[in-house]
Amino acid sequence: MISLAVSDNIDMGRKSLKEIRQLEIIKTFYKVAKKEGYEHASIAKIAKVMDVNPSLVSHYFETKEDLTYALIDYILERYLLIYTINTKEGVTLADLQKTIEMLFSKKWNLLFDDGLFYTFYALAFREKKIKAKYKTILDSLRLALASMIEQCNEKHLINVPAPKAAADLIFVLVDGAYFYLSLESDKKAYAERLEYYKNKAYEILGIDLSISSGGISSGGTLSS
Repeated sequence: MISLAVSDNIDMGRKSLKEIRQLEIIKTFYKVAKKEGYEHASIAKIAKVMDVNPSLVSHYFETKEDLTYALIDYILERYLLIYTINTKEGVTLADLQKTIEMLFSKKWNLLFDDGLFYTFYALAFREKKIKAKYKTILDSLRLALASMIEQCNEKHLINVPAPKAAADLIFVLVDGAYFYLSLESDKKAYAERLEYYKNKAYEILGIDLSISSGGISSGGTLSS
């Protein structure tokens, strides 16, 4: 039996230890819920997978509802990773392109299981707290993309008159695309439609992909 308990003489802050243990439990909850379905996931099953006593899991998350809220927050953190910019100079056109490519890629769609994502989405219609968390996720993603567009505008790399409107339209494409494509079993059709939606996102940004030169050139605008 692996114990989550750690003696007080270990040189580690209580807060950091708590965060580490909570993340372990959240990730295990995700795996159990993905495999068996959210309705069948329980604290007892999480404890069994982790090989710990259920009371230790309950010490960090008293109820399945608490775990659900924490997992939704975890979704947000994972999704926002695609906006990480490593250049000191700030956002470049290449960064913006990379983000669009990520949004319309298998990597983005695999960040979180579709079944769980839409299960929680359905719960949002019954539980105000989950609804608020989902709105936070969607608003944060849109604002992050809008910020990237604004920075590229300031550097005169693109010319998008309404960055927030552009970001919103792109995420309307993303949300609609993945819900529709989750029903598509033909891999070729899936890839073709995803490519089509991605190109529409580039059109919104006024970005023309130049296949011959292997780069991008900006042109066109998005009307307000």
